[in-house]
Amino acid sequence: MTDAWRQWLSSPTAWWAALRARLAGAPAGPAHLPIRDWVGPAAAQPSRAHGFDRVLVWVVLALLLLGIVMVYSASVALPDNPKFARYTPTHFLSRHALSLVIAFVAALAVVQIPIALWEKWAPWIFVATLVLLVIVLVPFIGKGVNGARRWIPLGLMNFQPSELAKLAMALYAASYMVRKMDTRENFFHAVTPMAIALAFVGILLLAEPDMGAFMVIAAIALGILFLGGVNGRMFALVVGVLMGAFVLMIVLSPWRAERIFAYLDPWNPAYAQSKAYQLTHSLIAFGRGEIFGQGLGSSVEKLHYLPEAHTDFLLAVVGEELGFVGVFAVVAAFFWLTRRIFHIGRQAVALDRVFAGLLAQGIGIWMGGQAFINMGVNLGVLPTKGLTLPLMSYGGSAILMNLVSLAIVVRIDIENRSLMRGGRS
Repeated sequence: MTDAWRQWLSSPTAWWAALRARLAGAPAGPAHLPIRDWVGPAAAQPSRAHGFDRVLVWVVLALLLLGIVMVYSASVALPDNPKFARYTPTHFLSRHALSLVIAFVAALAVVQIPIALWEKWAPWIFVATLVLLVIVLVPFIGKGVNGARRWIPLGLMNFQPSELAKLAMALYAASYMVRKMDTRENFFHAVTPMAIALAFVGILLLAEPDMGAFMVIAAIALGILFLGGVNGRMFALVVGVLMGAFVLMIVLSPWRAERIFAYLDPWNPAYAQSKAYQLTHSLIAFGRGEIFGQGLGSSVEKLHYLPEAHTDFLLAVVGEELGFVGVFAVVAAFFWLTRRIFHIGRQAVALDRVFAGLLAQGIGIWMGGQAFINMGVNLGVLPTKGLTLPLMSYGGSAILMNLVSLAIVVRIDIENRSLMRGGRS
């Protein structure tokens, strides 16, 4: 990156002069970058003096703290159930707190790693993730719960390889697009290898089964392909094929098809006590919450009416206890967080750091997309899917990978700010 370009980014006077020149019709700024030009004026504004985005960190901490409170509230009554009779009322709270400590330590270590190393090791991390996705399917190694084999017991926590696969796909797709930048207009050269990689991941995840994780990973891969500048018609073709594959999986799987029918008519007596049981009780929880909620700890649905209240349906407990105000605060926080991550990604792209920019935006798609799906499921807008609410729901490996991924975003922001101050990444 040239000294003139650094000066253009770091000086408000130069930025204003360039904007006036552009409005007058004169060319301004660097040559067009080899990706989709989603860099608005905000992405080119000079960074503040802080070494990292403190507001982003505070929003993440606020979501984590609210998650701790709500996980405890949603799980405190579970020992009354014979299934959890040997657990103490604070069992899930203590496990969640331990996961947070491990995740914080990992995040502090990850934020020290330069993005260049992530770019170098991205393909190997993806390969290692594929190996773990195979290992979890091996009997006596992978742990099965409710008919799904998704976890590898590691003592302190049960590790879920599909959570690592989300980060691995973001790393691999960003690295892939940088390496294939010159051939991004050629369908077979630009898309086929990524489609094969996504197919391998999909086959392994559907064998667990974990269709929800596959949907998020597919969204990450497609989002990075689009932002990386893949030909629009080719991209539309890939999206069409993938949507067709999802429809085919639903049609060929009777229990998945029944879930769709239950979602469309949850109050039908045929579904209300079976496939739509969670959805109907989730909707009852939101209805009871009204505007300001029943009060913290006063949820009735968490008393063995709403299954998985501390994991997949945590937002329903938030709605019942904190009402519309609490739900709106959570939605607003995730919207702001996703938007901010995308801003950091666009800023990296403006600094000609394409891998870092695509990686940050891939993580933004992950956080925003998974939060959207979880909220949609809780509110009955989307069919029921087993996806947790990022940063808030109970789950060790999910919290770990969420904080590791956000630590990478913070590192990207640190390097962006260093470059804009005339330093090195």
